[in-house]
Amino acid sequence: MRDRNSWLIGALLCLMALSGLPARAQETPRSASSSRLLMAHYMPWYEADAAAHRWGWHWTMNHFQPDQVTDGKRAIASHYYPLIGPYDSNDPDVLEYHTLLMKFAGIDGVIIDWYGPDDYLDYKINDRNTRSLITFAQKAGMKYTVMYEDQTVPKLRDAHLIPNDDVIAHGQRLVQGMQKDWFTDPAFLTTAGNPTFMVFGSGFYTGDQWKTIFSALPKPPTLFTESYQRLPAVGGFYWPQPGGGTDGALSDLDKFYTQAKTWPEFIAGAFPRFDDIYVAAGIHPSWGHVDDRNGTMYTQTLERALQSKARVIQLITWNDWGEGTVIEPSVEYGYRDLEATQRLRRKYTDPHFRYIPQDLRLPIALYNLRKRYKDNAQESVKLDRISRLLFAGRLTEARPLLAGYRKLLPDKPKDKP
Repeated sequence: MRDRNSWLIGALLCLMALSGLPARAQETPRSASSSRLLMAHYMPWYEADAAAHRWGWHWTMNHFQPDQVTDGKRAIASHYYPLIGPYDSNDPDVLEYHTLLMKFAGIDGVIIDWYGPDDYLDYKINDRNTRSLITFAQKAGMKYTVMYEDQTVPKLRDAHLIPNDDVIAHGQRLVQGMQKDWFTDPAFLTTAGNPTFMVFGSGFYTGDQWKTIFSALPKPPTLFTESYQRLPAVGGFYWPQPGGGTDGALSDLDKFYTQAKTWPEFIAGAFPRFDDIYVAAGIHPSWGHVDDRNGTMYTQTLERALQSKARVIQLITWNDWGEGTVIEPSVEYGYRDLEATQRLRRKYTDPHFRYIPQDLRLPIALYNLRKRYKDNAQESVKLDRISRLLFAGRLTEARPLLAGYRKLLPDKPKDKP
């Protein structure tokens, strides 16, 4: 799957030519000693197969039809458009592209939106995609954790997939699976030496129920709850509340930081805007709107987070296209927010951070070549080598190899419905 309408391809490949880049020493991986961790909130729920005309709900919302292409763009459930077009969250080329972009932007890891492993609705597919993303995050030397939506529990109960008196045991099975698969992984995000566990929503489980659930583990994870500290959580994580508009969201942010001062730990947050598609899709009324303010919403909320005492800062979000809170490169904003992330990381936490804006253009070149040569085993071996160099931070070696393909790609490839 790929939309071949990227008007940037010619410019992107030109940027890779050695003559157009400043001379630099060999790039090295960013410092792992930064006192702050930037973690991108990631949605793993997209399904797409253009050849089979199959598109998942998060691209269509039962209203939009991505097979329809106008001015090079598919009709998707978003006010914004991914630079690579609508994609599948289990496509290894996409996961390679995303994690390399994060690495070069100065993002330390991912907080993955997770609904558990149960075979209901799209939960199992999302769980599969989560595990695929984790593999690439590990390859990039990134941290990861999950944000669990515990409102899945009443949905499973109402669907008679778990009995009403089994919800605690269900929670115990859930965290025991996490203990087995993730909690002991050195790449899993920790707080005060314990695995970091985040729960979204107002909370289905009570504090006492969480204590009972965690009692099934060798040691309990460090729990964070949305916006507020709900015991046994050590604190809350920030999440934008758009109902009061731009001014209301900023006022809510002030309240969050005031409360956070009283908690042992908290997770700060930064976001670029909130601009959902729900009304146009006929789903429900909009949650509200928060202005982009020409990029200053993201830079100001990120600077405030970096100036706080939070050890972890959540970037909200990498790719929630339906709500418009994306920092993933888009047709509308390009690499603007990732360039801001580079700049602010260098200013506040890592003055020796080596990646620069031009480096952000390399992953899409590799992605486009992956799609062009997907059936060419010989070229795929060459691209695998380039990928290894990029993941290792050896950009000086990777760049000329990519530039060698420049004349083979059309400047403006046409999309095919």
